[in-house]
Amino acid sequence: MKSLRPSPQAAALELLRRRKARTSLTEYARYIEVPGAPVEAQDEDSDKAERRAETVLAAHHVLALDACQRCIEAPNGRLMLFMPPGSAKSTYGSVVVPSWVMGRTPGYRMIGVSYASDLARKLGRRTRSIVRQDAYKTLFGTEISQDSSAADEWALENGSEYMSGGLLSGITGNRADLVVVDDPVKGRQDAESEVIRKRTIEAFDDDVRTRLKPGGSVIVIQTRWHEEDLAGSILPIGYSGESGIIRCRDDADWEVICLPAMAERSDDPLGRKPGEYLWPEWFPRNHWAQFERKPRTWASLYQQRPAPEEGDLFRREWLRPYENPPERSTLTVYGGSDYAVTADGGDYTVHVVVGIDAEGRLWLLDLWRGQTASDVWIEEFCNLVIKWKPMGWAEETGQIKASLGPFITRRQRERRAYVARETFPTRGDKAIRAQSIRGRMALDGLYVPRNAPWVEQLTAELLTFPTGRNDDQVDALGLVGQLLDKMFKNKPEEPEKPALRTEYRASRSTETPDDWKSA
Repeated sequence: MKSLRPSPQAAALELLRRRKARTSLTEYARYIEVPGAPVEAQDEDSDKAERRAETVLAAHHVLALDACQRCIEAPNGRLMLFMPPGSAKSTYGSVVVPSWVMGRTPGYRMIGVSYASDLARKLGRRTRSIVRQDAYKTLFGTEISQDSSAADEWALENGSEYMSGGLLSGITGNRADLVVVDDPVKGRQDAESEVIRKRTIEAFDDDVRTRLKPGGSVIVIQTRWHEEDLAGSILPIGYSGESGIIRCRDDADWEVICLPAMAERSDDPLGRKPGEYLWPEWFPRNHWAQFERKPRTWASLYQQRPAPEEGDLFRREWLRPYENPPERSTLTVYGGSDYAVTADGGDYTVHVVVGIDAEGRLWLLDLWRGQTASDVWIEEFCNLVIKWKPMGWAEETGQIKASLGPFITRRQRERRAYVARETFPTRGDKAIRAQSIRGRMALDGLYVPRNAPWVEQLTAELLTFPTGRNDDQVDALGLVGQLLDKMFKNKPEEPEKPALRTEYRASRSTETPDDWKSA
């Protein structure tokens, strides 16, 4: 009869797995069966729900788990995780994390908080389902206490305690070594309500922070609904999506992990290049396309960069979406460029193309933006000139103009991309240089293509200008505004219709136009 006992090698490997799982949160997530969504949606509230198991850790899960462990193990640890819907951030941050730290540390107290008690209870139930696994009992030598086992309030035999509740329902009574705030905003309506935002922030300050034991840690997990949502009220003014250790408005150093669905920054925490999407082995490209069609939703929930309704200098209402622009023959077209010094740096090179119709309204026809080498953006400049045949093109004087001006001119000749380039000195602050285009937008608006992929990035930049991280698109538009001022200032006045006497005298070859005016 074959022995059922594992071989010495298998036993040694299992012992090593357990040792790693006790000391590493990431290895723990690989050791247990991580509960995912229920097989049947209606079973979400059932203790006996059959759940799909999360079997493979993606790169962003490992990134988040490692950050959570750093937060837990640091005195007064502070962590914010921003990820799009569907990225399993709650599964790992609010379910796996509490079960690990409670089993590893006897007597540990944990509070889970969400926008509503029902959601908090669901997360508590999923966490409890882990500690009921045989693997968990084997790993930590503890199990659910029979004296306290409700979904939103339960304990382990080792003395650790779990409590969960709705943020606006009040969290009182218990003290905590760790508070996890997951999904503090219910939806768009609550996010847009100044009253609810204020209540949420007050509840966090008055009810949640005050529950922490000395040295306790806080993890905030959310998507960004509004610039002044809970996370936005803590982050510094001018925050624009960077990850790392950030000194915030509460005078604390928070570790921030900001993961947009599509990478936009060269310092992406996963090392993605701009344009690469999150979790490609799970989500195909067309999964994201359906959300990209809704620019505001895409920018806030998926890209983690909400913009205010009104900025200091520009207003959202000045941007007027259009489906199709006027006929090209009815527009006078101009362009402008803001050049970046280096590729893959903090700044972008931006080219914009603007058309003016017969009524003086501005139509943003095209925009190119990239962190690229000069040869790339020069080709893109030529492409736009050939496509739109503008009357003039605005650019700044300075280092780029001096060093690359001859090369730009040569490529224009080679590609027959003919346009007169007008240079403007870099003078005054950015707000002053943007005043020309701002005045035009305030008067007649700026018409922008409704479904262009860059519209929300432009909107966010305008509404956070001049305190936002990036201002390259505003600078390019500001140059176009300066060009328009110059072109229309120098435009000759419409001549009056000549009188009969003038027409007669004009035929005399000895007279000049000045003679006509004096006649």
